[in-house]
Amino acid sequence: MILLPNHIRRVLPPLYGQEELGEDAIVYVHFFNPCGTGDWWITEGSPEGDDFIMFGLCDLGFPELGYVSLNELESVRGPLGLGIERDLHWKPKTLRDVRARRARGDES
Repeated sequence: MILLPNHIRRVLPPLYGQEELGEDAIVYVHFFNPCGTGDWWITEGSPEGDDFIMFGLCDLGFPELGYVSLNELESVRGPLGLGIERDLHWKPKTLRDVRARRARGDES
């Protein structure tokens, strides 16, 4: 699976592009670990050398805003060799809405 296809790269704001929006920043893509802990709701991203650095809500057991490398996500292999996946049914929504849905137990 291509984690960050061109149709998403084209609409994803550059790093710091939504900084002033705070909780109203739009989450454009959701990545998840199909074998356990790990969710990333991405609001921004920019190329950096041979990598693509993204920013958003990262949850590896404790949710926090932070940066994540596309190269690192692509290199993860869990049990049975499964890697990180992109939520193919994701519809853009605000960071505020993502947090509210998570609090209700609805992460879609």
